[in-house]
Amino acid sequence: MTAQSPIKAFRRKLDLRNGRVDMSHGSGGRASADLVAQIFRDAFANEWLDQGNDQASLPLPAGQRLVMTTDGYVVSPLFFPGGDIGSLAVHGTINDIAMAGARPLYLSASFIVEEGFPLGDLDRIARSMGAASRAAGVPVVTGDTKVVERGKADGVFISTAGVGVVPEGIALSGDRARPGDAVILSGHIGDHGVAIMSSRENLEFETAVLSDSAALHGLVAAMVAAAGPSLRTMRDPTRGGLAATLNELAHQSGVGFRIDEEAVPVRAEVAAACELLGLDPLYVANEGKLVAVVAPEAAERILGVMRAHPLGRDAALIGTVVADERRFVQMTTSFGGGRIVDWLSGEQLPRIC
Repeated sequence: MTAQSPIKAFRRKLDLRNGRVDMSHGSGGRASADLVAQIFRDAFANEWLDQGNDQASLPLPAGQRLVMTTDGYVVSPLFFPGGDIGSLAVHGTINDIAMAGARPLYLSASFIVEEGFPLGDLDRIARSMGAASRAAGVPVVTGDTKVVERGKADGVFISTAGVGVVPEGIALSGDRARPGDAVILSGHIGDHGVAIMSSRENLEFETAVLSDSAALHGLVAAMVAAAGPSLRTMRDPTRGGLAATLNELAHQSGVGFRIDEEAVPVRAEVAAACELLGLDPLYVANEGKLVAVVAPEAAERILGVMRAHPLGRDAALIGTVVADERRFVQMTTSFGGGRIVDWLSGEQLPRIC
């Protein structure tokens, strides 16, 4: 989004109903400026973006540590029950910042758009992204747009970056889990992945399964305010689901996890869909959930704070950290047996985020 807006008197109005992206929209000329001005600048309007520069000059709170993340979004389909690639890009980037216990401040967005992509769909995605960023209070302050030839992309790809600040006294990291710590999950797993798959495969269930895509920084702020120093680490279980997240943390911290299957919240319709599709909910992606490893003495306090927040009302204590030099994630099953929850082997759900 680096092109300047042309003078309004000379602006050619885009045909958002029938128009499509063509190569001139990526040429750097008037068509590029029109696309940027009428879709992206209108959708994301804020004081920093409206300066029209190739970068944004931003104020930062003094004395706090800066955190930064970057991500890419290639979800298919672009629109799904409960969200779309635009809102997903905002939520996912904010959540990566929030998992450091940080307050997200600013976002950037880069769009790679395929020639022939409908202008109306691009406008819909941009407006969804703008609405999500405003609702979260985290503006998109700079960005870029590129157009590639037909067949060299799949509609639209979005790359993002985000920055935030960590409050004093907070130091969350994946290597801080210790034996005896409690493992808390903020809610039901598998909603996002099943929503994507049901939309992709035109599956219908008695109860609609919606993506859980949401910005978690408000929930995290409440947790930090209640017991920040007792938080060891947090992670949002996106690709690879809860299973991948726990295995990542086990290897980073050099510990094991023991999880109770009956304690892990899964909606009945998601469990049924996973059974139908031959999937394990533990490996299905989420976009509005977090896993927190916390000091045992603070577990109940943090759990209570989470359950008081709309995005944590179904939070559950699902297990504990154990000493294990093999770094296994073990689960006690609902039948009273045990199993190893290993890394995902192969590709379970392609292009899920």
